[in-house]
Amino acid sequence: MKSLGKLVKVLECFSTDDRALSLSDICARTGFPRSTTHRLMASLRDVGFLDQDRERDAYRLGLKLFELGSVALSNLDIHREAYPFVDALERMTGHIVTVAIFDGFRAVVIRRTEGGSEAATKSNLIENAPAHCTSVGKASLAFQPAEVIDRLIERGLERFTEATITDGEVLRQELTGIRERGYAVDEGEHQPGLRCIGAPIRGQHGKVFAGLSISGPSWQLKKENVEELAKVVTYHADRISRALGYVS
Repeated sequence: MKSLGKLVKVLECFSTDDRALSLSDICARTGFPRSTTHRLMASLRDVGFLDQDRERDAYRLGLKLFELGSVALSNLDIHREAYPFVDALERMTGHIVTVAIFDGFRAVVIRRTEGGSEAATKSNLIENAPAHCTSVGKASLAFQPAEVIDRLIERGLERFTEATITDGEVLRQELTGIRERGYAVDEGEHQPGLRCIGAPIRGQHGKVFAGLSISGPSWQLKKENVEELAKVVTYHADRISRALGYVS
């Protein structure tokens, strides 16, 4: 299990911003000795989890991970059940629609539409949305037990824009407001100029485990329309919850 944890830590070094990393990069990010890191990366490469570009002395995530991820995604009930409601919400609002599962620290995006928005291309680069500064993440985080929220805050709240909440107490107050009104708003907290509205999705037993959101440029998704649009997002999130077996 200890070795498995190290392998996962190596894989987690990669992101959409850091698609290719050298052995030295991985050593710096994991803190593992060079010999240990080299052995771990060789093992990951041998099973197809990493690809190596020998000319550039760089590594990338391998297609085997995409293959396994596709299987895992297709097996998720929410991936299948959410489809008609995501499609309907996109047609109704014209905005990008996102569904993401909360993993304890991040909102892992499992479905996103284009929405016909200028922000679509940029938003499609988000695969793991930070829970503290995105509407889909905050909508999920707000309904978690206090210890989960405390753990996320203790880990540190990364700043992405001037509007990002980086103070733990301010975030707790924000989450209290989300629980009271039933939806979350991201006012350019993760991407400048992008406004998002998110609502929680519940599983069969009522536990919030995911979120649904719409997003668009702030000039297009206007602040004065947030309250009415929030009702639409919340309604569709509730429909998904019901499709998953949740009964209020």
